[in-house]
Amino acid sequence: MNIRIGQGFDVHAFGEGDHVVLGGVRIAHDRGVVAHSDGDVVIHALCDAMLGALALGDIGQHFPPGDPQWRGADSRAFLRRCNEMLAERGWKVGNADMTVICERPRVGPHAAAMRERITADLELAPDAVSIKATTSEKLGFTGRGEGIAAQAVVLLVAR
Repeated sequence: MNIRIGQGFDVHAFGEGDHVVLGGVRIAHDRGVVAHSDGDVVIHALCDAMLGALALGDIGQHFPPGDPQWRGADSRAFLRRCNEMLAERGWKVGNADMTVICERPRVGPHAAAMRERITADLELAPDAVSIKATTSEKLGFTGRGEGIAAQAVVLLVAR
């Protein structure tokens, strides 16, 4: 089979801070996220989808949160490494689709910048990456403004 599909999900609680990082973009916000790295739920979900498509485990296995070298790390480095792991095995991302789930911050004004960073890191055409956002209609932890979540799905194709 010359294709593989993977899905990923990530969540972080809001905490102290003045910004969040989503899709590699720093976005001003009245809260930060509680995380070992930069807490980029978009890229973390995407990495998990990529790794999952090849049964390579999850992001925590490759970049353990208890390892001090990843403290405050830029998640784009994780994404580039995951892309290298795919290439080493003869695969590449065909397309990726991500959804951010939160009440705030507003994602729409930053979606194009997120796509630019992700397409650059994965060496993809702009129309191969989609960033969307939704709320949870004020239900659950995201609806109460306690945290932020993202889900991702990828299609891998053989090189």
